[in-house]
Amino acid sequence: MSRQPLRLAILEATRLLEEAGVHSPRVDAELLAAHVVGVERTRLGLVPLVDPEVIERYRGLVARRAERIPLQHITGVASMGEIDLQVGPGVFVPRPETELLLAWALAKLEGTAGQRPVVLDLCTGSGALALAIAHARPDAVVHAVELDPKALAWARRNADTRARDGDTPIALHQGDVTDRALLAELEGRVDLVVSNPPYIPEAAQLDVEVADHDPALALFGGPDGLSVITPMVSNIARWLRIDGALAIEHDDSNGSALAAMLDQRRVFGEVAEHADLAGKPRFVVARRVATEAEAARRR
Repeated sequence: MSRQPLRLAILEATRLLEEAGVHSPRVDAELLAAHVVGVERTRLGLVPLVDPEVIERYRGLVARRAERIPLQHITGVASMGEIDLQVGPGVFVPRPETELLLAWALAKLEGTAGQRPVVLDLCTGSGALALAIAHARPDAVVHAVELDPKALAWARRNADTRARDGDTPIALHQGDVTDRALLAELEGRVDLVVSNPPYIPEAAQLDVEVADHDPALALFGGPDGLSVITPMVSNIARWLRIDGALAIEHDDSNGSALAAMLDQRRVFGEVAEHADLAGKPRFVVARRVATEAEAARRR
């Protein structure tokens, strides 16, 4: 049987995904095609014809995506910064919006050249932020915390893969980020805390890909989306050294509430809200400042 045009298969896939309600049908059709033929999406034009069995495999993957199975579960890969991560059932799929928090964190770490900055990633999930930071800053000492054993298994798998590829290993911890006894050995030693915690209000309406496939433990933060973040902030205050920084991703409905929460605490200053590329509130940052008692001890 003769080879077939890949372009026509992509057009058919785009139509099927659009009918299924997929938000980015053309992009997903092209990403699945690139996955099947083993090239970058931007190089699909260099593969005009493929064997019939390739088309059949491609159609099978498109059918799964039309069932609203997440694209990343089908390909087994999600990206963060300059690295790829293995993902699948049982772990939250990293979102492109978190790239903005990562970029802020790496820019903040530029001021620690010549040191070995200590970084703490809370609710690490697949290990996305922790491993992306460790890749970009091999001099950093990176710790990551995850409560869910299934998600932690994915993080360990990704950490092992990155270490085999030559990245600096990270320290993974199973624990509850709201536990006051967690990581007592890091108190006052952390230069940077990053977190993409569970923050979706319980009543929120979610896409099928999220509601049916992302673990609920990674999604929901109580009625207002702040049930994990509020007690976590108290722990962040004790982990951060003076002049250390934090960045917390949040639901677009509670950015101002989180900023106000940090503003009300005397140990945080320079609180600032950051929007995502769609202009929605996405993460809040702050600096750990010295209380009067701490400042007196430093004098």
